[in-house]
Amino acid sequence: MPPTDASANAGTAPVTDTGTTSPTARESRIGPTADADADCEDTLDLHLPDEFVALFAEGTGADGGRSLGAAAAAAAGQASASATSAVTVEGSGSGSGKGTGTCASATPPASTTLNPDDLLGDIVEWGTISTPAGALHLVPVRVERDLPIISRWMNDPAVTAFWGLAGPENAIEEHLRSQLVGDGRSVPCMGLLEGTPMSYWEIYRADLDPLARHYPARPHDTGVHLLIGGMGDRGRGLGGTLLRAVADLALDKRPACARVVAEPDIRNTPSVAAFLTAGFRFCAEIDLPAKRAALMIRDRSLRHLL
Repeated sequence: MPPTDASANAGTAPVTDTGTTSPTARESRIGPTADADADCEDTLDLHLPDEFVALFAEGTGADGGRSLGAAAAAAAGQASASATSAVTVEGSGSGSGKGTGTCASATPPASTTLNPDDLLGDIVEWGTISTPAGALHLVPVRVERDLPIISRWMNDPAVTAFWGLAGPENAIEEHLRSQLVGDGRSVPCMGLLEGTPMSYWEIYRADLDPLARHYPARPHDTGVHLLIGGMGDRGRGLGGTLLRAVADLALDKRPACARVVAEPDIRNTPSVAAFLTAGFRFCAEIDLPAKRAALMIRDRSLRHLL
């Protein structure tokens, strides 16, 4: 789901991966450093997320056999419908030289459709948050509108090393659409500061992501990736300011969420510094397929202290 880097650059970086820790890497394992750090070993609750339990719930049939529960059947119905969906990139539009991508999909019956609002809430309704740098508003990506600017940002050499999404627009479009047509566990957003697009975000359910296999995940953990787009906006301390604002916004709008997590590349010093400035604590180093990352956590219980 996400980009190659999972971080939010103070100067050039992103925050978490779009579905996988960075777009290319969410598979990870906690390294020796993490094991040695007892303070990082948060108590691992032996309670699976409600959505996970519902998805794999089983019932007993009349013949005494085991059968999938309603939620699992619903997921199966959606998966079947998704298998028949077609994503088509068409034509030769003006401007970027690429036409708009159109997505047609078979829609399962209402009773079997997973509700994205149950996974992250409606980010559209999160509204604007005031920051020392101005009013920030997260707006879910619209490929037709936002692909050219996101593609330009991703192809910036300073960004490429950490996000790994440099290349033609159609590859970046696929990365975006994989989230937009998914089940709502990851939402790509544009960050508008005083109405001007200047950052790209990925907000995702870390506890429902492959990343959860590699750190002590808790139900409703929310992950975040940030890319400060324009060079003129980097190196000004905006990373920490915006990360704090968005982390607090997620905690305010998602009462069930106790922590916001991220995993910037450990080499991306400005990004790690931005998270620390934003009130995240460094928890451990974790090995991901494409990088060694810093596991950063912002706790609801500590938000007014850090």
